[in-house]
Order: sequence, then C-alpha cells, then structure tokens
Amino acid sequence: MSNAFYQTPKAYNEPLLGYGKGSPEKKAVKAAIAQAKAAQRDIPMFIGGKRIYTDNKVSIHPPHELKHTLGHYNRGGKEHVEQAIEAAMNAKKAWEDMAWQDRAAIFLKAADLLVGPYRARMMAATMLGQSKNAFQAEIDCIAELADFWRFNVQFLTEIYTTQPNSSLGVWNRTEYRALEGFIFALTPFNFTAIAGNLPSAPALCGNVAVWKPAETQIYSAEVIMDILEEAGLPAGVINLIYVDGPMAGEVIFSHRDFAGIHFTGSTATFNRIWQTIGNNLPKYKSYPRLVGETGGKDFVVAHPSAKAQAVAVALSRGAFEFQGQKCSAASRAYVPESLWEDVKKHLLDDLKSMKMGTTEDFTNFVNAVIDEKSFDKISSYIAAAKESKEAEIIAGGNYSKAEGYFIEPTVIVVDTPQYVTMCEEIFGPVLTIYVYADKDFEKTLDLVDSTSPYALTGSIFSTDRAAIATTTDKLRHAAGNFYINDKPTGAVVGQQPFGGARMSGTNDKAGSALNLYRWLSARTIKETLVSPMDYRYPFLAEE
Repeated sequence: MSNAFYQTPKAYNEPLLGYGKGSPEKKAVKAAIAQAKAAQRDIPMFIGGKRIYTDNKVSIHPPHELKHTLGHYNRGGKEHVEQAIEAAMNAKKAWEDMAWQDRAAIFLKAADLLVGPYRARMMAATMLGQSKNAFQAEIDCIAELADFWRFNVQFLTEIYTTQPNSSLGVWNRTEYRALEGFIFALTPFNFTAIAGNLPSAPALCGNVAVWKPAETQIYSAEVIMDILEEAGLPAGVINLIYVDGPMAGEVIFSHRDFAGIHFTGSTATFNRIWQTIGNNLPKYKSYPRLVGETGGKDFVVAHPSAKAQAVAVALSRGAFEFQGQKCSAASRAYVPESLWEDVKKHLLDDLKSMKMGTTEDFTNFVNAVIDEKSFDKISSYIAAAKESKEAEIIAGGNYSKAEGYFIEPTVIVVDTPQYVTMCEEIFGPVLTIYVYADKDFEKTLDLVDSTSPYALTGSIFSTDRAAIATTTDKLRHAAGNFYINDKPTGAVVGQQPFGGARMSGTNDKAGSALNLYRWLSARTIKETLVSPMDYRYPFLAEE
C-alpha cells in the first residue's frame, strides 16, 4: 500500500483537429468510414465483462442512408436487466475498495486511447450512426468525451483533498464513499460524450452502473465499452444493455439496491421516472440520487445595439449545427425591428450557402435527423406553420425521408410571441423569430422569461453594457448556461459547466465537481486524541 498523496496529471481541453483538405485526420476518418460500411457489425451487450448475444437482432442504418445496414445490435429482455444489476453488485466491493488513483488511471488511459488509436473509429461510428458531420463529431465524441474523463479525475482529486478543520486535541477528516447500491445511466442519442460520461462519472467515484443507451446511439456506445475495457475497467463495473426502456425501469426502479439515476433525455420521461421513484421510496435502502438534464427552448435576444451579422451567424450555427438536435440549440429568437432586415439578409445568405446530405461528403453542413419518429414530429410543426396565418416560413420548409431523414434548415417568422414553435421544444432544424418594437426591449425580456417552462441556455447580443447587465439580471433564472454575444451552444468541460433548472433538469452541472458530488456519500470522522476521564465540566465547581 502506497503512503504517497498523488497529484494527477493536470487536465486540459483536447485540441480540436481541423479535418482540412488533405489532412491526415481526414484521410484516417474516411478510411474508417469505408471500413465500417464494408462489414456489418454484430453488436453485443456487455454484462459482467461478457459479450452477450441474443436471437433478437435489430438492424442499424445511417439516418442519412437508410438503404445501408451498418450491422445489428442484440436486443435483450428483463433477464438481462437483472443480470446486469447482479453483475454490478458483484463487482461493487472490489471496485469501491480499489485505490482511487488506480480508478483514476483507468479513465486517464481511456482518454488517451480515445484521442489516439480509437480516434478514427469513434469518429466514423458517430458520423455514421448519428449523422454528425466531421466537426460536430470531433467536438463531441473525441474532445468532449476525453475532457470529461480527464477533468473528472481532476475534480475528484480536488474533492478528496477537501478536508475539515481540526481543533486542539481532535483530528477531523472526511472520506467520500460511493453510494450504496448501483447507478442507472440512461443516455441520449445526440451526444456520444454524454453517453460515455453518464455511466463513467459515477464509476470514477467508486460506484457501479447499469447503462442503457438510446437505441440510435448503440453503434458508438460499443466503441466506448471497447475503450474502457482496454483501459482496464474491471468486469461488471459498467454493464451496457439494449432493452426496452419501460421494462428496464420496472426492474431497476423496484430494486432495493437502486442508488441513483444519471439521466439525459426528455422532460416528460424524467417526470415519469421521478414520480415512479417517489412512489417506490419504501423499497430502497437509501434515498436515490436523481440527476437529470432534460429539455430546452433556448433563446437568442438581440438588443437594438447588437451587430446584425454577429446575430445572424449565432442563429445559423446555434440553430442548425447537428440539425438543431442539441438540448442547447437556438430555437427561438427575439430581434428588434431596427435590426431585422439586416439580420434577415445575413441569415438567408448563410442558409443559401449551406449544403445538406450525407456525413461522408465533408462539404455538407447539414445532415439527417436521427430517426423517423423525430422526422415526423419536426415536419409536423413545419407543415402546420405553412397553414398558419400567424407564421411565415422565410427559409427552408422542405423535407423528405426517401433516402434519409432530411429536413431543410427552416426559419419561421411569427406575428405572435406565443405561437406554438416559440413555446414548444421541437429538437430539430427549426428556428422561430419574433420581431419586436425597439422600445419594448425590457418587456421582451419578460416575455423571454415567461414563455417557456425550460431554463437551459440562452444568449444576449448587445454592444450596450447597461443592456447586457439588465438582461443578465432579468433572465437570471431563465438559463443555467447564459451567453453574452455568442450562440447558446458549445459548452466546454471545465470552462462552462452545463445544466439548467426549471423543467430543464436538476442543474447538477456536468463538466464540474458539482456533478461528482452527487455520486459521493461523505462520512465525517472525528478522532479525539486523548479521551476525557471525568464527566464533570469546570462550570460544576463552586468557589
């Protein structure tokens, strides 16, 4: 047993590669894409260190090329959920007892494997399986996931070193235990990095996890498990299963050893989960930790002093990168009358230059939405706007699923700030703009704050510092991540801890120490160096 207090390597944000013309990274990713498409994968579940195959094979297709089959995943059943819980609990003691620096080393190694020998394979998996272009994939499945693994090690080290004061004759200390039981990680399709972080952040803290990814992210989820296994993660610490969500919940949320959920997904789903857990409280050994990042209806507000072109670029990028399938995507914008014509011109010019198609063509800025369910939902909003007297589509509006789930970047201008696409989360390439009278700027801020039940991200564009200060104050609770003169997307681990409140989640800030505290249970230890030998206190003595 070592008696040293180790300092872990200082975390840093992984530099982004450019994938420019003729670059080695572009050549490597194109080769990895070709290799992935040349052979269909049979993707197993990972339970207790074993690869589990079933007779229920479900095909995987690129959202932008439905005729191509990338492979099949092995769908499991109730018995696999039970096996995953059992495997996690069997692994728990040895994993929790492992020296913290050894746990840390696994995730530091995983980060280096990801950005090194696995980089091209992970890029190809995310680009093909989730229809992300090379830049969006690079910032997600490479840089952000590596950042999570490295910075979480640094954050946990800082937490462990946080200790209480001690008075004379007493030694006080705090240890940070893992939770009793297992963690359920329920992860989304839109960020490979989130899918990797939700089970691994609790695991770094000594917890064990059952991980159910979105079915549309399974193709890259397998790569994450391959990396973690090569990095030395013991069998059973993280168990990856592909099962029906409600059925998994039925087993997991009724289990005595359920200790917490790490969730990213819809508000409606999280509400149902919260209610179920509340109803099942008498079944549990401890109160479960509920950590969730849910929906958003993210805003951009332009002040009359803003620069029109800067606003337009923020809307082009913020609304339409990754087809608007970011919980932080710019979905509603408020533009003053005095700026509108200039903003409109720059925005339409941007949209005219955007190409849409497969991720294999690196000149495409826009790709496909994730699946048919999303396609149908998003296109229904566009179809309704075409028929509405309160809305005008000034760009886009076309869609087709003949070859893939393609929806044009669509801009809707509305007469009323309460039009449905200003209020409801769409999660697609649809931006709605309301043009307000310049004199009503502060009234518009009240409108921004009250329109949506969400409070995830938002931004203000202005060159007037007083207006920026006013907006920052009036919208204090309207966004957990607030941006000044920037688009409301692109939070970086260690720089902008991410999360929102209201109906956007529990605001436990992934990418910071705040999130890790949720997976720890502190124990305070007081040691009296010389124990008292008489119960009498001095005040009892009379003169």
